[in-house]
Amino acid sequence: MSLIVKICGLAQPEALEAALYGGADMVGFVFFEKSPRHLGLDQARRLSGQVRGRAEKVALVVDADDARVAAIIEAMAPDWLQLHGAESPERVAALRKAFGLPILKALGIAQRADFSPVPAYEKVADRLLFDAKPPKDAVLPGGNGLSFDWALLQEGARNLAKQDWMLSGGLDPRNVAAAIRLTGAPGVDVSSGVETAPGRKSVEKILAFIEAARAA
Repeated sequence: MSLIVKICGLAQPEALEAALYGGADMVGFVFFEKSPRHLGLDQARRLSGQVRGRAEKVALVVDADDARVAAIIEAMAPDWLQLHGAESPERVAALRKAFGLPILKALGIAQRADFSPVPAYEKVADRLLFDAKPPKDAVLPGGNGLSFDWALLQEGARNLAKQDWMLSGGLDPRNVAAAIRLTGAPGVDVSSGVETAPGRKSVEKILAFIEAARAA
């Protein structure tokens, strides 16, 4: 299986075009009002139309209710739902059943014990995303530019995940190749690591990230 590269938190047409031109497999759009990457539905509709099947579209939500998820799906017809909140395995299963979309479930990692929920989520999610656990006072559940100890994956915790998984948290064009080599990650996800300021993506960094990930 070839490496999956996801560029998340896209909000500007030029940044989205860079991700598509560079060959990203997945492009992510954030629907969380506290995030500097948050999109309104009209903006999401316009950006979604720009994709035109060139990559898989991912709608990222944080503990959203069914009505909110339905409105997002109507606006942008995503290929995936990314759940980046405290959604339980039961909630993941309910959303998957209700909307018929594959689920990418993010799990925050800071220590080995944080992998303990993996078996339960494996049963209901189509892919897992291992991200750095945010600080206790953090406003955002992800996109904080923090990484966790990748050696936790290298030491065998990754074997808990029987299906595809992705690595996120603190990745950027300079370290993504090393992260892939160290962890064996079959997929990588970046947001703040290709920005010049919160919510402002850099075309150059996006292209450099994709190139570095592919080279690894």
